[in-house]
Amino acid sequence: MGFDARLLDGLGVVRAIVENGSFVRASETLDMTQSGVSRAVARLEARLGIRLFDRTTRSVTLTDDGRRFYEEVTPLLAQLEEVTTAASQGVSAVRGRLRANVDPFFSRLVLAPHLGAFVDAHPHLTMDLVTRDTLGDMVADGFDVAFRFGHPRATTLVARKLMDVPVVTLAAPSYLKRHGKPRTPADLEGDRHTCIHFRDPETGRPFPWEFWRGDEHVVVQARGRLVVNEGGTMHSVCAAGHGICQTLTYGAESLIAEGRLVPVLTDWPDEKFPLYALYPSRQHLPAKVRAFVDFVVEICQRRSAPVSPAPPRRG
Repeated sequence: MGFDARLLDGLGVVRAIVENGSFVRASETLDMTQSGVSRAVARLEARLGIRLFDRTTRSVTLTDDGRRFYEEVTPLLAQLEEVTTAASQGVSAVRGRLRANVDPFFSRLVLAPHLGAFVDAHPHLTMDLVTRDTLGDMVADGFDVAFRFGHPRATTLVARKLMDVPVVTLAAPSYLKRHGKPRTPADLEGDRHTCIHFRDPETGRPFPWEFWRGDEHVVVQARGRLVVNEGGTMHSVCAAGHGICQTLTYGAESLIAEGRLVPVLTDWPDEKFPLYALYPSRQHLPAKVRAFVDFVVEICQRRSAPVSPAPPRRG
């Protein structure tokens, strides 16, 4: 005997009859007609090959076969209701296991210092955060949500743009003392300057060096023989005076504020890099995903204030 929705409906009708003591009261509880209740029982009896109820004009009682069946199936119905309730609560309650795929740069420099607060705020949630250079197959890998910089490639995933993060061009004071400041983006193409390239994890090639000023857009062939794929490494190499880097303002704020890195080409201030949240479906988005996305947005908004470089040293 296969399982179908009619069988499950019949089980619910049987329980209502037992709990209410009659077909009439069961029909009122279920908002069904009496004939509908009778047909549901008849269909279930036909499927099972047993008679479930003894009926008289005054009472309805389970047969011996019906009682054995009812005693066995009642715990299963209760368990099914419990699972269904837990699943539906997942849409409105922050609970269960949240598996997130996060860009390593964003995770280490922006998200990680705040993760403990998010976990502490949701005692019924277990957090599983995985950092990866590439998104991979989000659905096959079982991720609930992902956070990625850059415009998402064509995909069936839902992409929600959270914000645009400013891009800044930086150099160490020691580098600028030796080489001077570039005056225009084109200066980075000459022999005077050395640039530190950052590899795009999606293409495997270095990101292009772009500069925006309003609607004016320039792409230059920046000179440099070092390519890195990790933001902290790029900051450290740049702060040590090796060359000029382009990076997101996120993660570089303290280096700028302390004067270890200095913004250059500041008259080209309008390049931005988007941050997206990605998830498998827009329908019935679980509360745990909504809560985490909102948490990330709040963190990003707190870090959106402009970063002022350190004042020049006197003496």
